[in-house]
Amino acid sequence: MKLVLSLLVLFALKTNAQELPIKVVTEDIPNRLAFYAVNENDQDVDVMLTLSGTNFRQSKGRPRLVRVPAVSKVHLKTIILMRGKQPNYTYELTVNDSLSRRALKKEAKRVKVKPKKSITLYITEGCQNCDSMLVQMEKGKYKFKAHRLAERPEIKEQLKNSFPTTLDSISTPIFNLGGRLYTRIEDYDKLLETLNKE
Repeated sequence: MKLVLSLLVLFALKTNAQELPIKVVTEDIPNRLAFYAVNENDQDVDVMLTLSGTNFRQSKGRPRLVRVPAVSKVHLKTIILMRGKQPNYTYELTVNDSLSRRALKKEAKRVKVKPKKSITLYITEGCQNCDSMLVQMEKGKYKFKAHRLAERPEIKEQLKNSFPTTLDSISTPIFNLGGRLYTRIEDYDKLLETLNKE
């Protein structure tokens, strides 16, 4: 009985835990290579990058934990490349969701993340709050596409089949969320609520 209960608790903890995939991306700088951590989660984490390999030089100091805030990109390390040689390296990334007071806090740049469902905003001529919705979406964390139907007649022609009235008479934003069209999303909070429904 205790074994079954223990397995049940372990399964519940495992299914409720948030996955914390942190991407490591590089950026070429003349004679250097910079490493960044990209956190696409809603939770801050501390990360430590340890590099090993040949044809580059790096700081001799011990690697330290660096705070990577939610939905952001933070510089971790830069290596100096040997002239005329291709760097050959491997790295180990340690991710810790228990935040340390001793972690380095570097400048973080906000990033856009891919939502569960793709987001496309279609802006009609008669849309009254599309511009304010567009501003909110640009400030938000999700990647999206936006099309002004006046500038994209081919998309407007495709959408005509889905609406019994003329498109330009629709005064609310038209959203395509994962292949389904919505016309009753009037603010950003409603967009997030609709997006997160299964």
